[in-house]
Amino acid sequence: MQNQEIFKIIENLKGRRNYEEKRATKLGFASLYEYFEDKISKKQKALKNEQKELEAAKADDQPKAAKKSCGCC
Repeated sequence: MQNQEIFKIIENLKGRRNYEEKRATKLGFASLYEYFEDKISKKQKALKNEQKELEAAKADDQPKAAKKSCGCC
């Protein structure tokens, strides 16, 4: 299954297309499509990891707020 988002990205490269093609071959990708597919999947994984870290940080902060004994703080 081909991702239309990747085709739109490739179509809109214009002057950067040669640069991106050289970069893709340098990194070992067979095509520009595979390069952008990998790039998008890495972004999605990074977002998921960031969300998990934020949820973990929120979970850690909640017990600390409940431990306050006085109402002045």
